[in-house]
Amino acid sequence: MENKVKPNGKATLTAGGKSVELPVYSGSVGPDVIDIGKMYAQTGMFTLDPGFTSTASCESQITYIDGDAGILLHRGYPIDQLAEQSSFLEVCYLLLKGELPNAAQHKEFDSTITRHTMLHAQFDRFFEGFRRDAHPMAIMCGTVGALSAFYHDSTNVDDPIQRQVAQHRMIAKMPTIAARAFKYSAGQPFVSPRNELDYASNFLRMCFAVPAEDYKINPVLAKAMDRIFILHADHEQNASTSTVRLAGSSGANPFACIAAGIACLWGPAHGGANEAALQMLQEIGTVENVGPYVQKVKNKEAGVRLMGFGHRVYKNYDPRAKVMAQTCREVLKEVGAESDPLLPVALELERVALSDEYFIERKLYPNVDFYSGITLKAMGFPTSMFTVLFALARTVGWIAQWEEMTTDNTQRIGRPRQVYTGAPQRDYVPIGQRK
Repeated sequence: MENKVKPNGKATLTAGGKSVELPVYSGSVGPDVIDIGKMYAQTGMFTLDPGFTSTASCESQITYIDGDAGILLHRGYPIDQLAEQSSFLEVCYLLLKGELPNAAQHKEFDSTITRHTMLHAQFDRFFEGFRRDAHPMAIMCGTVGALSAFYHDSTNVDDPIQRQVAQHRMIAKMPTIAARAFKYSAGQPFVSPRNELDYASNFLRMCFAVPAEDYKINPVLAKAMDRIFILHADHEQNASTSTVRLAGSSGANPFACIAAGIACLWGPAHGGANEAALQMLQEIGTVENVGPYVQKVKNKEAGVRLMGFGHRVYKNYDPRAKVMAQTCREVLKEVGAESDPLLPVALELERVALSDEYFIERKLYPNVDFYSGITLKAMGFPTSMFTVLFALARTVGWIAQWEEMTTDNTQRIGRPRQVYTGAPQRDYVPIGQRK
C-alpha cells in the first residue's frame, strides 16, 4: 500500500519536565492525528488508552466513518448508494481493488468467485466431527481455520498471487461453509452450489433447498440477502477487524486470521447485537408494552437496556439502518409476514425513542441491528445463524484490511503496552519458610 498520510504540523507534549515535539498528520477526511510512535524513546512514557478508542492503529484507505454525521463510506462511496444500486460482489471488488469494476472486470471477478464456491470433497467429513447441536458459529470457527489444511497452496503471505487466490477462495467458500453449518445443525443433507446462480441466490438455495422438491429463487429475498451482505461488508477498525490485523501482523496465514476474526465476532457485544435486538422485541411482545418497557430503560436501577439503538461509533442515525428498515418491509411484505407482531412493536419503539428527549439527548438512534434480526427471521433463519451471516458478509472486509496491512511497508507486529499494577520485584521464598 502506498502511504498517503503527510505531516501537517507538530504538537508539543510536556511531561516529566521534558517537552517534545510530535508530528501531526492529516488524512483525506476526518480529524488530525498525533504520531506518538517515538514518544517512549523521547520521554520514557507510554500512553494509556483502554479499548484504543482514541488511538489510530494503522493508516487505511478502505472505509471511513463519521459517527457524528452518520456517514459510512467504502472507498469514498456512501453505503446507501452501494446498497441501493450495487451488488455484493461489485462491493467486494471495490473493497479489494480500490475502484468499482468495469463490465469486463466485473464479469471476470464474478466468474472467478463462482469457480471457487465448491469445497474440497474431504472437507465435508470435517463437519461430522461436531455434535449435531453444535452452535453454527462454533462450526464456523473450526472449519474456516481448517481451510489452511486443505488449501495450503495459498498460505504464503509473501506471495501476492497466493494471497489473491486465498482471498477469492474465502469470499467464494464462506457461503458454502455457512450453509453447511446451517444444514448440519438442522440435520439436513448438504446442498452443493450452482454456477448459474448469483452469489446471494446460491447461498439461499444451499440453505433452504431440500431433496424432496425443487427450490425456486425468490428475487425479492435474494435482493434483500445481497443488500444485507453489502451493509455488513466492512466497518473500519472494529474489534474483529483489529483482531484480523493483529493476527496478520505476526505473518499468520489468511485462513487463520479470518478464523480469529470470526471468533472475535462471536462475542455478544460485537456480532450478536441483532439477535439481542430480536430477543428484546420478543420480550416486549405487544405495542402496548412499549411504553412501560421504555420507562424501565430510562430507570437505570431496573438494569434494562435498549438493544438495537445507539452505536459505539455513530452518534447520529446509523446510515445502514435506513436501508435495512426498507429491506425489512420489503421482505415482510413478500413472505406475507406483515402481521408479524414484532414489526409494529419495532415501529412503535422506534417512534417513541426518536421522540423522547431521554434518547435524543443520548443520541440513541436505531442501528442496523434493530431491523436485521426481524428481516432474517422472516427469511427463515434461526437466531443462531445471525452472527454466521454477519461473518459471511464481513469476510471481504477482513481480507481487504488484511491485504492492506500485509502490503503496508510501515507495518510491524502488533505489540500493545500496559500499565503494570502488580507486585514489584521480590525474592522467591522456599515453601517451608512461607507464612
